[in-house]
Amino acid sequence: MLNRRHLRVKVLQALYAYHQTDQKDVKLHEKNLLQNIDKVYEMYIWMLSLIDEVIHYAHNDAAERANKHLPTAEDLNPNLKIIENRFITSLHANKEYNLAIKKYKVSWDFDPELAKTLFTALKNSDDYKAYLKKTDDTLQTDKDIIKYIFKKVILKSSLAEQVFEDKFIFWPVDKDVLQALIAKTFKNFSHDNPQENKLAEITGNWVEDRDFIVNLFEQAIRHDGEYQELISNKTQNWEPERIAMMDTLLMKMAITEFINFTSIPVKVTINEYLEIAKEFSTPKSNSFINGILDKILFELKEQHKIRKTGRGLIE
Repeated sequence: MLNRRHLRVKVLQALYAYHQTDQKDVKLHEKNLLQNIDKVYEMYIWMLSLIDEVIHYAHNDAAERANKHLPTAEDLNPNLKIIENRFITSLHANKEYNLAIKKYKVSWDFDPELAKTLFTALKNSDDYKAYLKKTDDTLQTDKDIIKYIFKKVILKSSLAEQVFEDKFIFWPVDKDVLQALIAKTFKNFSHDNPQENKLAEITGNWVEDRDFIVNLFEQAIRHDGEYQELISNKTQNWEPERIAMMDTLLMKMAITEFINFTSIPVKVTINEYLEIAKEFSTPKSNSFINGILDKILFELKEQHKIRKTGRGLIE
């Protein structure tokens, strides 16, 4: 699921888009921010559907084998136990999943070769052959083969990778979140009664997290000029064009949290943005941002502009 760092990255992306365009409608950009988060959940549903599609292809494969010119006995009587896999049958019975399939209009008709390619890779694997031979299946062993399909077949497929890259613009960034959502689903699907199995949620507490990202986005824009001045005063020896835009946005977001988010410890804010800088900015950004934020934080403390609730939240 999306944690606070992932959510900060989504706000960073939204702020970057806002500053890169002449369209300064804050509410429009806020709407796009929320839609980008919903896109992560949509990607999750598409992935569950692809797993289902791969398994369903066992029917097509059986038909193709039966229609061979000289089918073997095995071709005429294939092992289709994967069709009755407990995880998949539970997924089919899940109301949330079925509603999401309709909402996002999920269909793999546009790429019929994908499921065939993935099923062929699965069918030829030792893990799948061992699964077919097992006679003492449980929900756990059924989930194990689904995990294999996800991790070792789909995620290892360059064809599947290209499809998701084409469909979801932030796939390279959101791929890790997707894996966490799928892992959470495997954990949630632990009951023999399908009605008790739940899909993963996009965040731990969407009501609170939605308020967090909207407030962070709006405050960073509302106080953009003020926070830019704070940064400029501490970077007078730097030519403005030499400071990466991503560094500036990360520092503005950090200052926003320093001043406006009373329940987030200062150290947490700094550590989060330094980690994000490692992934999304230049190699030297981490130490640069850390040094500038330290100076700004000292000034803000001197001016009593940081008000944190709870013990130990400033230091």
